Amino acid sequence: MTATAESLIHDIALAPAGEDKIEWAWRNMPLLRRIRERFSAEKPFAGLKIALSIHLEAKTACLCRTLAAGGAEMYVTGSNPLSTQDDVAAALAAGGLCVSARHGASPADYAADIRRTVACAPDIVIDDGGDLLQALLAGDAALRAHTIGGCEETTTGVLRLRALEREGRLPFPMIAVNDADCKHLFDNRYGTGQSVFDGIDRTTNLIVAGKRVVVAGYGWCGRGVAMRARGLGAQVIVTEVDPVRAIEAVMDGFSVMPMAEAAALGDLFVTVTGNCGVIGEDAFARMKDGAVLCNAGHFDVEVDVRALERLACERRRMKPNIEGFRMADGRWLYLLAEGRLVNLAAGDGHPVEIMDMSFAIQALSARHLALHGRSLPPRLVAVPREIDLEVARLKLLSLGVTIDALTDAQRAYLEGAGIKTVPRPAGQRKRANVSN
Repeated sequence: MTATAESLIHDIALAPAGEDKIEWAWRNMPLLRRIRERFSAEKPFAGLKIALSIHLEAKTACLCRTLAAGGAEMYVTGSNPLSTQDDVAAALAAGGLCVSARHGASPADYAADIRRTVACAPDIVIDDGGDLLQALLAGDAALRAHTIGGCEETTTGVLRLRALEREGRLPFPMIAVNDADCKHLFDNRYGTGQSVFDGIDRTTNLIVAGKRVVVAGYGWCGRGVAMRARGLGAQVIVTEVDPVRAIEAVMDGFSVMPMAEAAALGDLFVTVTGNCGVIGEDAFARMKDGAVLCNAGHFDVEVDVRALERLACERRRMKPNIEGFRMADGRWLYLLAEGRLVNLAAGDGHPVEIMDMSFAIQALSARHLALHGRSLPPRLVAVPREIDLEVARLKLLSLGVTIDALTDAQRAYLEGAGIKTVPRPAGQRKRANVSN
């Protein structure tokens, strides 16, 4: 373990390898490069401290450097011990950012890194899952006395924020970045869909075509996973608790049934619900020999790992990120990445171009907080529509795609100015059709 200035990382000597990864990401993040140029000139974060907890890999490093270019004093940690890449953490530390993160950190060390990050008394918080905010709420009130607000990256974190808001415990505004159109429509759907199967393939080296894939949850992430599984040739089964989403899955062409039924049929299980105990003891008892289980939700609670451990007569590490559990009747069930985010714990996360859009939303939302946050109420706040539209325009520009624009007359019509009922002159009224 290496301590560099204020950073606590695995090994500073890994920095050159991390820089190579970051350079590749930068080359494929045109939106964030534009925003970095803008921030370098504007300095919207001058004099401000930003505490950031997002999966610490190359794309996140590009976001950190974009915010730093805007004048921010950056304090960085990871949002999952298995997704932290030590070489990227070293590169950020070598570049002068305060980093507290190590791959494979114990739960106690991970919690300590979170506390260490918020000890800076941040002006702005950028969170992925809500751990930074929870640490701020649990710590001394002085740590959050000057906090303007924060941004939340993921569905799970937004759910935690809504609970805090209902309880009246949200001390400052939090922008729901996850709910922006340019985030959930692309990151959650296309990003999760591709990266989940990238992680599964890297880890198992098994074919998806011809298998029954059970997708637990049909939110935007679940839609993406189901869509990608079908594209790979799988027979897809969806489990849901929301009747509207269940109908949508049916009309999208997927089989829908309770987990108790799906458990006996599935070859590969992917949980994407944000809830706990989605696959538990009853499901394990029904699964076929060789079933593979993984999770794509933020926390490692969707597959009941403790129940799996309790039921197992034998445990065996089959290869990196695959652990086998032998049941009393001889069946083997296989868990990927300890039940943590399979796309990040066993892969590199979402594609670079997808995160370019998501982190563009993050960067511009943080700027919005820096400029306007003190006038916002202490509640969950939507991403301003103009930020969504700006990111979409930048993305289209990067793709070389142009679109139409409303005329003044069309805009007036949509705004209601042109919607009028004008009676026709009596002699010009259209006669009704009369059938013979």
